[in-house]
Amino acid sequence: MTTLDAHQHFWHYRPERDTWIDESMAAIRRDFLPEDLAPLLQNHQVDGCIAVQASQSVEETEFLLNLADTHPFIRGVVGWVDLRSAGLSNQLDRFAGHPAFVGVRHVVQAEPPGFLLDKRFQRGIGLLSEYGLTYDLLVLTPQLEEAAELVRRFPGQAFVLDHLAKPAVSHAVRAPWASGMRALAGFPNVSCKLSGLVTEATDWNWERDDFAPFVQLALECFGSDRLFFGSDWPVCTLAASYREVKELTEYHLRELPAEARAAVMGGNALRFYGLS
Repeated sequence: MTTLDAHQHFWHYRPERDTWIDESMAAIRRDFLPEDLAPLLQNHQVDGCIAVQASQSVEETEFLLNLADTHPFIRGVVGWVDLRSAGLSNQLDRFAGHPAFVGVRHVVQAEPPGFLLDKRFQRGIGLLSEYGLTYDLLVLTPQLEEAAELVRRFPGQAFVLDHLAKPAVSHAVRAPWASGMRALAGFPNVSCKLSGLVTEATDWNWERDDFAPFVQLALECFGSDRLFFGSDWPVCTLAASYREVKELTEYHLRELPAEARAAVMGGNALRFYGLS
């Protein structure tokens, strides 16, 4: 069984660029690199990871692919390209030959309504399948309806929802999030990452069972064959250690059969990202 962390980040911290890391996040206002993650993976029996973009530049994609060249435990890179650019094909050609380049993401949660349905953006999404690339959906609850419409228009494109669309885990499950999740999960080309939940707790204070109704709904919607474990390291460290995040995921999967648990903890992401 391979255990794969399907969502984590690396960066050289640059305050002028990384403005999303505000003063409340002082603990992660520093560099986070493979040498920081490697011992955590080893100590917690995780065989590899997917490095996901954190800034919007092709330089970010180059940075992550260069890290993958020298650190084999980085099994894949979800990078950034300008999906709205008329020169998108040139950008994709630039990276397509790299075996670790498995997908693309844009930080849509920070974009205005209508971004996902912009004609230029959709033209870009339409090119990804030609290159065998996946797309990570980073959206919030109000954007789930728009995300479902995007997915409906591209039935041949593989999508994965990051962080369960960031629900308010310190509160009861709310109807807009639940209905949006169910609608998105109705499309078989969409998977979902069990990631990024600890930092959605109010003031980053949580109890283990706070997450139960959210994980349960994700299991009901996507099934154990379309869910992936992801740590969201180092962002998760604002609210929990790497060990706590992994153990939380395993706790909420404890009633599944062993084969299903193994799929969520690694097998599904390996298949989705086309890794051996």
